[in-house]
Amino acid sequence: MKKIFLTLLIAIGFVSFRSSAQVSINVNIGSQPLWGPVGYDHVDYYYLPDIESYYYVPKRQFIYMDNGRWNFSVSLPSRYSGYDLYNGYKVVINSRDAYHNFDNDRVRYGKYKKVKGQKVIKYSDDPRYYVVKGHPHGMSPGQAKKMYSKENGNGKGKGHGAGKGNGKGKH
Repeated sequence: MKKIFLTLLIAIGFVSFRSSAQVSINVNIGSQPLWGPVGYDHVDYYYLPDIESYYYVPKRQFIYMDNGRWNFSVSLPSRYSGYDLYNGYKVVINSRDAYHNFDNDRVRYGKYKKVKGQKVIKYSDDPRYYVVKGHPHGMSPGQAKKMYSKENGNGKGKGHGAGKGNGKGKH
Protein backbone atom coordinates (compact mmCIF):
# COMPACT_ATOMS: atom_id res chain seq x y z
CA MET A 1 0.00 0.00 0.00
CA LYS A 2 2.83 2.40 0.88
CA LYS A 3 4.55 1.68 -2.45
CA ILE A 4 1.39 2.42 -4.43
CA PHE A 5 0.79 5.64 -2.51
CA LEU A 6 4.41 6.77 -2.94
CA THR A 7 4.37 5.95 -6.68
CA LEU A 8 1.10 7.85 -7.11
CA LEU A 9 2.48 10.85 -5.21
CA ILE A 10 5.62 10.96 -7.37
CA ALA A 11 3.56 10.67 -10.57
CA ILE A 12 1.29 13.56 -9.53
CA GLY A 13 4.31 15.68 -8.66
CA PHE A 14 5.92 14.95 -12.02
CA VAL A 15 2.75 15.81 -13.96
CA SER A 16 2.22 19.10 -12.12
CA PHE A 17 5.90 20.04 -12.53
CA ARG A 18 5.72 19.33 -16.26
CA SER A 19 2.49 21.27 -16.77
CA SER A 20 3.79 24.34 -14.93
CA ALA A 21 6.94 24.34 -17.06
CA GLN A 22 4.84 24.35 -20.23
CA VAL A 23 2.82 27.40 -19.15
CA SER A 24 5.85 29.58 -18.45
CA ILE A 25 6.09 32.70 -20.64
CA ASN A 26 9.20 34.82 -20.70
CA VAL A 27 8.84 38.48 -21.61
CA ASN A 28 11.86 40.77 -21.52
CA ILE A 29 10.65 43.91 -23.27
CA GLY A 30 12.07 46.16 -20.54
CA SER A 31 15.55 44.63 -20.97
CA GLN A 32 15.78 45.33 -24.68
CA PRO A 33 17.92 48.30 -25.77
CA LEU A 34 16.40 51.43 -27.34
CA TRP A 35 18.08 50.53 -30.64
CA GLY A 36 16.43 47.07 -30.71
CA PRO A 37 13.80 46.37 -33.38
CA VAL A 38 10.12 46.55 -32.46
CA GLY A 39 7.76 43.59 -32.56
CA TYR A 40 9.37 41.22 -30.07
CA ASP A 41 8.19 40.41 -26.54
CA HIS A 42 11.29 38.31 -25.90
CA VAL A 43 14.82 38.50 -27.30
CA ASP A 44 17.90 36.51 -26.34
CA TYR A 45 20.36 37.77 -28.96
CA TYR A 46 20.58 40.28 -31.78
CA TYR A 47 22.86 39.39 -34.65
CA LEU A 48 24.34 42.51 -36.25
CA PRO A 49 25.21 41.53 -39.85
CA ASP A 50 27.02 44.80 -40.68
CA ILE A 51 29.70 44.11 -38.08
CA GLU A 52 29.25 40.32 -37.79
CA SER A 53 28.71 40.55 -34.04
CA TYR A 54 26.04 39.71 -31.48
CA TYR A 55 24.35 41.48 -28.60
CA TYR A 56 23.21 39.37 -25.63
CA VAL A 57 20.14 41.10 -24.17
CA PRO A 58 19.98 39.51 -20.67
CA LYS A 59 23.55 40.56 -19.81
CA ARG A 60 23.64 43.64 -22.09
CA GLN A 61 26.85 42.46 -23.70
CA PHE A 62 28.25 42.70 -27.19
CA ILE A 63 29.90 39.53 -28.45
CA TYR A 64 32.43 39.98 -31.22
CA MET A 65 35.31 38.05 -32.73
CA ASP A 66 38.84 39.28 -32.06
CA ASN A 67 41.90 37.28 -33.15
CA GLY A 68 39.82 34.11 -33.51
CA ARG A 69 38.25 34.36 -30.02
CA TRP A 70 34.86 35.59 -28.89
CA ASN A 71 35.01 38.66 -26.66
CA PHE A 72 32.20 39.76 -24.34
CA SER A 73 31.97 43.46 -23.56
CA VAL A 74 29.45 46.14 -22.56
CA SER A 75 30.65 48.19 -25.54
CA LEU A 76 31.82 47.55 -29.06
CA PRO A 77 35.55 47.70 -29.83
CA SER A 78 37.01 50.91 -31.27
CA ARG A 79 37.07 49.45 -34.81
CA TYR A 80 33.25 49.72 -34.77
CA SER A 81 33.11 53.22 -33.26
CA GLY A 82 31.40 54.60 -36.38
CA TYR A 83 28.69 51.94 -36.42
CA ASP A 84 25.18 53.28 -35.81
CA LEU A 85 23.16 50.75 -33.79
CA TYR A 86 19.92 52.60 -34.52
CA ASN A 87 20.28 52.33 -38.31
CA GLY A 88 21.97 48.95 -38.69
CA TYR A 89 19.81 45.88 -39.23
CA LYS A 90 19.29 43.55 -36.26
CA VAL A 91 18.28 39.90 -36.53
CA VAL A 92 16.54 38.45 -33.46
CA ILE A 93 17.88 35.05 -32.46
CA ASN A 94 16.28 33.18 -29.58
CA SER A 95 18.60 30.29 -28.98
CA ARG A 96 21.23 29.42 -26.45
CA ASP A 97 24.76 30.69 -27.16
CA ALA A 98 23.78 32.01 -30.59
CA TYR A 99 27.34 32.94 -31.46
CA HIS A 100 28.20 29.23 -31.73
CA ASN A 101 26.22 29.30 -35.01
CA PHE A 102 28.22 32.23 -36.37
CA ASP A 103 29.26 30.55 -39.63
CA ASN A 104 25.62 29.75 -40.44
CA ASP A 105 24.34 33.16 -39.29
CA ARG A 106 26.92 35.01 -41.38
CA VAL A 107 25.72 33.20 -44.52
CA ARG A 108 22.01 33.18 -43.68
CA TYR A 109 21.77 36.84 -42.63
CA GLY A 110 24.49 38.29 -44.86
CA LYS A 111 21.76 39.63 -47.15
CA TYR A 112 20.84 42.14 -44.41
CA LYS A 113 24.20 43.92 -44.52
CA LYS A 114 23.70 47.62 -45.28
CA VAL A 115 19.89 47.27 -44.92
CA LYS A 116 18.36 50.36 -43.28
CA GLY A 117 14.87 51.34 -42.18
CA GLN A 118 14.15 48.82 -39.43
CA LYS A 119 11.87 50.49 -36.86
CA VAL A 120 13.50 50.62 -33.43
CA ILE A 121 12.09 50.75 -29.91
CA LYS A 122 13.16 54.35 -29.26
CA TYR A 123 10.86 55.68 -31.99
CA SER A 124 7.94 53.33 -31.29
CA ASP A 125 4.57 54.61 -30.08
CA ASP A 126 3.63 51.14 -28.82
CA PRO A 127 2.97 51.43 -25.04
CA ARG A 128 4.65 48.05 -24.46
CA TYR A 129 8.01 49.72 -25.05
CA TYR A 130 7.47 52.67 -22.70
CA VAL A 131 9.12 50.61 -19.92
CA VAL A 132 12.44 50.54 -21.78
CA LYS A 133 14.87 52.80 -19.96
CA GLY A 134 15.39 56.02 -21.91
CA HIS A 135 12.27 55.70 -24.08
CA PRO A 136 10.88 59.18 -24.91
CA HIS A 137 7.47 58.17 -23.51
CA GLY A 138 9.10 56.46 -20.53
CA MET A 139 7.12 55.31 -17.53
CA SER A 140 7.55 52.86 -14.71
CA PRO A 141 6.95 49.16 -15.51
CA GLY A 142 3.85 49.07 -13.29
CA GLN A 143 2.27 52.03 -15.06
CA ALA A 144 2.91 50.57 -18.52
CA LYS A 145 1.41 47.28 -17.38
CA LYS A 146 -1.81 49.07 -16.38
CA MET A 147 -1.93 50.93 -19.67
CA TYR A 148 -1.34 47.86 -21.82
CA SER A 149 -3.46 45.42 -19.78
CA LYS A 150 -5.69 43.15 -21.86
CA GLU A 151 -8.54 43.91 -19.49
CA ASN A 152 -8.26 47.64 -19.97
CA GLY A 153 -11.24 49.06 -21.85
CA ASN A 154 -13.01 45.86 -22.86
CA GLY A 155 -15.74 45.92 -20.22
CA LYS A 156 -14.31 43.01 -18.28
CA GLY A 157 -12.22 44.91 -15.78
CA LYS A 158 -12.44 44.31 -12.06
CA GLY A 159 -13.25 47.78 -10.81
CA HIS A 160 -15.90 50.51 -10.93
CA GLY A 161 -18.70 48.32 -12.26
CA ALA A 162 -16.91 47.37 -15.48
CA GLY A 163 -17.21 43.65 -14.79
CA LYS A 164 -20.29 41.65 -13.90
CA GLY A 165 -22.51 43.80 -11.76
CA ASN A 166 -21.48 46.87 -9.87
CA GLY A 167 -20.99 45.46 -6.41
CA LYS A 168 -24.59 46.05 -5.28
CA GLY A 169 -27.31 43.51 -4.68
CA LYS A 170 -27.01 39.73 -4.40
CA HIS A 171 -23.70 37.96 -4.96
